[in-house]
Amino acid sequence: MSIRAALYRELEPRARPGALSTTNLIIAGVIILAAFLAIIETEPTIGKPYAATFLTLQLAFGVLFCIEYAARLYAAGEDPRFKGKRFGRLRWIVTPSALIDAVALLPLFLTLASTSFYWLRFARIVRILRVVRLGRMSTAFDSVMAALYDRRFELWVSIIIAMLLMLFSASLLYFAEGQAQPEAFGSIPRALWWSIVTLTTIGYGDAYPITVLGKMCAAVIAVCGIGVIAMPTGIFAAAFSDAMQRRRDRESDDE
Repeated sequence: MSIRAALYRELEPRARPGALSTTNLIIAGVIILAAFLAIIETEPTIGKPYAATFLTLQLAFGVLFCIEYAARLYAAGEDPRFKGKRFGRLRWIVTPSALIDAVALLPLFLTLASTSFYWLRFARIVRILRVVRLGRMSTAFDSVMAALYDRRFELWVSIIIAMLLMLFSASLLYFAEGQAQPEAFGSIPRALWWSIVTLTTIGYGDAYPITVLGKMCAAVIAVCGIGVIAMPTGIFAAAFSDAMQRRRDRESDDE
């Protein structure tokens, strides 16, 4: 077995269905540890006294992830999706998992290139978001994403319906409450904030109708909010169920 083939088998979960390689288990542990340290670092009583230690660790993690990315790029030549094809590695670079890996390298370059507090804070956020990379370690995650892709039409329809309902309810409250509460409902964009938090059933309470007409409209809109949440939730639940069933069917066929 060539070095590239061995690297592909160690780094690509699809090459070893059913179990992660030792290398990927170690990488997953490092990702979790890096995200945990990034969270702890935001606490001033911990982050400031040990700033140099945190910086050293984050730079070490960044270098490690750079090496991993380079190894995955090299091993991509063994991926059946790209092997033997023109610009195979370039095609791998633009895959969602590879793009996530590339974003995970941003904290290293931001830390080295900028001393701006704003960009350093942004780098901390990206460090925490590295945990998203754990999704590539799970075949179940791939199954769920494939199932969601199959339901993309239904999801788009539910999103469009939700947006239209938000716009309609904001317009309705602007008409009913605009004169009574110009600060909160004096325009449709202002009323849109109330519409979003109401239809998503959050209800912060910072804006609410006080007129009789506004309360009547708000009552109907609040009930409609249950449907706005229920539609995509049902679609997600059905997609997840389909994905798990397909995975069980494949496992039973393999046995």
